[in-house]
Amino acid sequence: MPYDVRRDFIGYGANPPDPKWPDGARVAVNFVMNYEEGSEPSMQDGEGHTEIGLSDAARMGQSIQGRDLAAEGLFEYGSRVGFWRLMRLFQERGLPMTIFGCGLALERNPQASEAIKKSGFDVCSHGWRWIKHYELDEATERDHIRKAIAAIQKMTGERPLGWYCRYGPGVNTRRLVVEEGGFLYDSDYYGDELPFWVTVDGKAQLVVPYSVTNNDGQFGATIGTSDQWFSFVRDAFDMLYREGATAPKMMSVGLHMRLIGHPARAVGLARLLDHIQKHSGVWVTRRVDIARHWIKTHPYPGKGLNE
Repeated sequence: MPYDVRRDFIGYGANPPDPKWPDGARVAVNFVMNYEEGSEPSMQDGEGHTEIGLSDAARMGQSIQGRDLAAEGLFEYGSRVGFWRLMRLFQERGLPMTIFGCGLALERNPQASEAIKKSGFDVCSHGWRWIKHYELDEATERDHIRKAIAAIQKMTGERPLGWYCRYGPGVNTRRLVVEEGGFLYDSDYYGDELPFWVTVDGKAQLVVPYSVTNNDGQFGATIGTSDQWFSFVRDAFDMLYREGATAPKMMSVGLHMRLIGHPARAVGLARLLDHIQKHSGVWVTRRVDIARHWIKTHPYPGKGLNE
């Protein structure tokens, strides 16, 4: 039967599997830098308005007709400045991360694309553009998936092995991703702390959940300072680390160049990285490595899942 998106309120329940992370790690931590700047809705790309989401323009409640030059500048700060600051924070510490890269955004910054290529960080496709996939018709969404793959491969030298689109998928997204093929996993889900398998039109699909909670999107909502953000995400890590003594978990931390890339916020990220590095039994890793580990350690159990 055709793939139908169904809700699942049970998941692994009281007895989640042991991930068997490398070296017996309690927690697998994956940091994600969302590279979106230059692919967002804009006047120049035909949307008829300027995107202000996840920027200080949104925090100011700003919305105007026509081009919003302030909001454009806040997005450009992410790729001009924030990107390089986040790269330095991770590379100075020898830590890996994953890039959620939008194809058009990477095309518009060859220098950043080259830096990503040289870094060894993996790139998960964040779509061709940073737009709401659930508003796309099936043919357009299929075209965007293919454009995203081509652009990321052109700019970084490797095709993306993961998929994640803005604000979650539409009802067709996962089916179209599987139909396209070549992806080890998708991250279009927020409802778990461990990867899991689904069956899509008779094919195996690994889901590696993401988080909008352990995320710098909290800035401007209930969190205003780097200390508040550090404390919030540190507490999440500390709890997972304690639980991980008997039930290891995965932790995703989402970062945006135009948000936490600003110095007053980036210091909170630096504190978090240093805090995590003080702990043994932590696997800070790329998202593709989590997917490969799960595929090897917990292979697809067979058809019937979510069908």
